[in-house]
Amino acid sequence: MSQARSRSVELFRMRRLLEELASKRGRHTELISLYIPPGRQLSEVIGTLRQEHSTASNIKSRTTRHNVQDAIERVIQRLKVIGKTPPTGLVIFCGAIPQDGPGTEKMETYVIVPPEPVNIYFYRCDSRFHVEPLFDLVREKETYGIMVIDGSGATYATLKGKRLEIVKSITSGVSGKHRAGGQSARRFERLREVEINEFFKRAGKYANQIFLEIPDLKGIIIGGPGPTKEEFLDGDYLHYELKKKVLGVVDTSYTEEQGVKEVVARAQEILQNVRYVQERRLVQEFLREVGRDEGLAAYGIDEVRRLIKAGVVKTLLISEGLNLLEVAVKCPNCGHKESHLVKPADLIRFKEEIAGKPCPKCGFQNLQTEEKELIDVLTEEAEKAGVQVEMISPAHEEGEMLLKSFGGVAALLKYRI
Repeated sequence: MSQARSRSVELFRMRRLLEELASKRGRHTELISLYIPPGRQLSEVIGTLRQEHSTASNIKSRTTRHNVQDAIERVIQRLKVIGKTPPTGLVIFCGAIPQDGPGTEKMETYVIVPPEPVNIYFYRCDSRFHVEPLFDLVREKETYGIMVIDGSGATYATLKGKRLEIVKSITSGVSGKHRAGGQSARRFERLREVEINEFFKRAGKYANQIFLEIPDLKGIIIGGPGPTKEEFLDGDYLHYELKKKVLGVVDTSYTEEQGVKEVVARAQEILQNVRYVQERRLVQEFLREVGRDEGLAAYGIDEVRRLIKAGVVKTLLISEGLNLLEVAVKCPNCGHKESHLVKPADLIRFKEEIAGKPCPKCGFQNLQTEEKELIDVLTEEAEKAGVQVEMISPAHEEGEMLLKSFGGVAALLKYRI
């Protein structure tokens, strides 16, 4: 679990960067994507790029030709500085990105050492950056299937990374345990047994359809109230490949979606390496400390930052949905500094307001501003202080509570102050 925790910030930053790169577009086929696998000699790659530079001289458009050759030259220079391919490989994106319409292009270069080996050699000059292989590396691959079944119906769900998804729910159509008037008890039982068998067949059919199509299915957990789940498993209703992947059977008090969540809560030993379970456990630990009111939990941006500087924070929890910028305002004349938290949508208006204000200390008019993602500010402050940082997705109930009820920033403390 600790290894997965230590990677949460790294993976968050990687996903955010890839989403940004995926949104960038060039005017023509001027953006270079280069993937170099582990062990590949950079001298060989440089030689290939020089050939591409020569080929690019045939491009008819002068602007496109200049941008492509300039990008190739910049990539070659970066490779010379790096000198050796890292153990997990190397990925470089480079190209002229329009900033505000034609003629405003700015050459941008991104060098990425992937978190896992990238086992392809790939060079492409296109109007976009090809980030798909990197997305595949940071995407959660392992999926767990969850099935909750009782005499009233069955619910199927998947748990992958940070997301729990209800896939399907069916009703059983099985008669209640009390027979209708005029029927013999034996006849009623026979009819009910037929209904249960037909329900189990349908339940198995849907389980096979849903779970056999998942390529990275790690295992299945089956839950539900009463003995129905064991009766279903003992029968020949589930595909033999899926039967081999059943990791456990869990008793629940509920069915449907609530029952699925109960399975996840009660199967934490089986699911201990799933990020969804880890994040919920972290937030639940924070909530317990808040409830105890013993001074071992804190929340709110200012309070948590103060405690980080005091050196008492053990674990910092940051919501991935925290969408704020810290804007530093500085007077170049006297050096006066102050910072403000601003929503990205309000940044332009904030800068316009600052532009018309004098320095509160010396009255100088041209104040300078510099903005930075608050998430980056917090993680950097925490890492400098040796604090464990955990990124929490708002996609589950606990993560949504962290964002909406506690402002997206919370801390578990080493000791009470």
